[in-house]
Amino acid sequence: MFKALMRNFFLPACLLMAGAYNVHAQIAMPGDSSSHMGGLQSAMAPQSMPDAPKQYEIAGVTVSGTKYLDEDLLIAVTGLNVGTKIKLPNDDAIAKAIRNLWKQELFSDVSISVTKIISSKVFLDIKVEERPRLARYNFKGIKKSEAQELKEKTGLVKGRVVTEATKKETIVRIKKFFADKGYGEVSVKVAERIDTGAVNSIVLTFDINKGNKTHINQVNIAGNDHAPENKLKHTLKSTKEMARISLYPADEVTLYDKEERSFSNYLKEFNFLSVSKTLEALNPYFRPSFFSSSKFNQKKFEDDKLALVEYYNSLGYRDASIEKDTVYTVDNGNVNVEIKVKEGHKYYFGDIEWKGNTKYTSEFLSKVLNIKKGDVYNQQLLDTRLGKALSPDGGDDIGSLYMDDGYLFFNVDPVETSIIGDTINYEMHITEGPQATIRNVNIAGNDRTNEHVIRRELRTLPGNKFSRADLIRSNREIANLGFFDQEKIGIQPRPNPEDGTVDIDYTLVEKSSDQLQLSAGFGGGISFYGNIGIVFSNFSLRNIFKPKFWDPLPVGDGQRLSLNYQSNGKYYNSVNFAFTEPWLGGKKPNALTTSLIYSRYSGVTTPFPADSSYIRAFGGGVSISKRIKWPDDNFVFTYGINYQNYKLKDYSLVLDENNQPFNNGFSNNLYAKLVLARYSVDKPLYPTSGSNISFTFQFTPPYSSLSGKNLANETPAEKYKWIEYHKYRFTAEWYQKITGNFVFKFATKYGFLGYYNPDIGYSPFERFQLGGDGLSGRNFFIGKDIIAQRGYKNPYQTNAVIFNKYTAEVRYPFSLSPTSTIYGLMFVEAANAWNSFNTYNPFSLNRAAGVGVRVFLPMFGLLGLDYGVGFDNYSKATGNTKLGNISAFTFMLGFEPD
Repeated sequence: MFKALMRNFFLPACLLMAGAYNVHAQIAMPGDSSSHMGGLQSAMAPQSMPDAPKQYEIAGVTVSGTKYLDEDLLIAVTGLNVGTKIKLPNDDAIAKAIRNLWKQELFSDVSISVTKIISSKVFLDIKVEERPRLARYNFKGIKKSEAQELKEKTGLVKGRVVTEATKKETIVRIKKFFADKGYGEVSVKVAERIDTGAVNSIVLTFDINKGNKTHINQVNIAGNDHAPENKLKHTLKSTKEMARISLYPADEVTLYDKEERSFSNYLKEFNFLSVSKTLEALNPYFRPSFFSSSKFNQKKFEDDKLALVEYYNSLGYRDASIEKDTVYTVDNGNVNVEIKVKEGHKYYFGDIEWKGNTKYTSEFLSKVLNIKKGDVYNQQLLDTRLGKALSPDGGDDIGSLYMDDGYLFFNVDPVETSIIGDTINYEMHITEGPQATIRNVNIAGNDRTNEHVIRRELRTLPGNKFSRADLIRSNREIANLGFFDQEKIGIQPRPNPEDGTVDIDYTLVEKSSDQLQLSAGFGGGISFYGNIGIVFSNFSLRNIFKPKFWDPLPVGDGQRLSLNYQSNGKYYNSVNFAFTEPWLGGKKPNALTTSLIYSRYSGVTTPFPADSSYIRAFGGGVSISKRIKWPDDNFVFTYGINYQNYKLKDYSLVLDENNQPFNNGFSNNLYAKLVLARYSVDKPLYPTSGSNISFTFQFTPPYSSLSGKNLANETPAEKYKWIEYHKYRFTAEWYQKITGNFVFKFATKYGFLGYYNPDIGYSPFERFQLGGDGLSGRNFFIGKDIIAQRGYKNPYQTNAVIFNKYTAEVRYPFSLSPTSTIYGLMFVEAANAWNSFNTYNPFSLNRAAGVGVRVFLPMFGLLGLDYGVGFDNYSKATGNTKLGNISAFTFMLGFEPD
């Protein structure tokens, strides 16, 4: 009878109350518990429950259904603790407990039931059904490389609870990932299966259909009455139309002269028209990969629209806006983009007045601003001239004027006072503030490099006035050390307005600067050879007996130690050693460099003995470099003394002025070397601005004049016992960012070797060799300057006394990561060399053009590959009429050839 009463009266009442609680649960987790009745349930006899609500004390709480979760933690989340007073059969505490559990997003079902009532004591049970956890996940329908890259973007973590929201968010991320790659119609299905190898775990499989890439078929702009459409399209950096190739019947296009061989006939070997026609038949919008991307990306499109409006603003149309834009799919699956602009009126600058300026006069500020009444209104120009839009290199603007003189708290607020017709009048409200003094300079992140190595490069010293120019220069000096990731150098001024000071925090990320060079080569007159070299760029001589500073050699003091060995056995051996202390004495940037060299090259190969003909050289040098402050402190003056001793045994080096060969004997080369250089490059690995210019003067004493001997009829061995000459080198490199990450480099090099005594003539050593890769060839080892020229396989001038070389490059970075800096380049070069000044013709140059790639790996240095075409190699007389005859690949390892 009691069971019937409980079934017919008590339980329905409890379920009604539970339904009320479950409403809250469903609200907390919509759609996840609609089939469950999470609420208060009871299995007690009806006489134990009062007709009216009665207060009970919780005497015990149990948890059932858990597989992973801590039961005590769940009880704490509910707030239903032992001793808590609740009213049954209806209490808000029960509903709140259920809501708290749902909020954890860990359960698919929640209920609370009464298990026992003793007098005024009640015992509760919290029953939960945990959501499954992620055992693993995988992708279908995409490439392995895409899946690997995508795993880093999903945010999925093994072992975490899987909810519907988790799956939906992952689908959104997958679609965004492929949308950024140009796939606009991606569909994703999620399959879920139980993982039998783990408790309450599932495996998710995302079946991805990328579809075709969504390209932009057409971009149409309307409403542009005062700006040409092509200019407006140019502002859309990431929203480009697909490039089309106009194809014509092959018999209507003359690619080359069939009768006369000419350079254009190289196209004959590759019928580009037929290939293009085939591709167009497959896809009428065929686009070669080297054209700019035409993939549609909604986020980038929004950025492009802002850029278009900014362009209008720069033309004076300050009210310009995008009135409407539409993106719709066309028949081929691509999209058309329609943009309607509203230009508005064109405005001009009017009167500009200055308020609040005490440091500089209004006339001077107007001169620096350089915006005159009647100039076309340009908001971006105004911000730049005021210094509100700062460039990394600084500039001649109002903000720089003040901040370079310590006015860190300076601010200028341009206020439009009136607009009369098409003229806008301004007042520049200036708040100068006090001059800030640098209080503390903090450095963090230098895990390997000693702090004094960094501090000595800084221009921001405690006690100095704050200067933004000093911040920029300090950033450059730290980058040029080569010990830190130049893209992650952080500089954060922290003003202290209360006392007019500023603290400056430098945050750095160390990178490996040591290099290991391992290579092998074939050719160059020495057959197979191997090379092993190591460069420690952050060496510490003073810690050489302190093992705790070894990594793998003692590091931290910024010294440079290099050792290199090349050999192919007994026919060729070379050893080079160098050490540089960049701050001799530790107080001034005076660098001391010492070096030792030894090389021996045999002029014959097996089966002849290696010592039957050879040239041997050994020597060394010492130099000191000092930073000078005039004309500016970017200049460095280096002076040094060097000595080299050469021994020749039946080795034909060069003919003297009387056509006698110099092939036996000793030669001594004792010379002084002076170098005046200016270095202002912003980044050593991938420069985007600045220059590197040097002038070198190298000379020996005029031994023949000092001895008073007549050497005109002496043997070459006597003439060249002590080599005498004077030599000049000029090198200049300029870097300038063009647009985006594109950088233009222009370089020029000149060299001239002179003599004191016409009876001796030019020295057989210290001449110039031009052409080839700059690495191979016997002359690399015997005291000649090797000048490389891409596009020419072999040296075309080996004993020159004068040379010119010009290079222009356009570079683009693929990766600026410190672990692998990679950039591509296109180049043109022109160079030549002459045996005497009488034959010198600066306009007679050998031309070349090509492409290349550079890869910088910390442990191996700079690696490079170039492909160049030497145009002046083309000759019908020699039969060099094919592309393979006049082109060459050039490899480089460790350094950029001269």
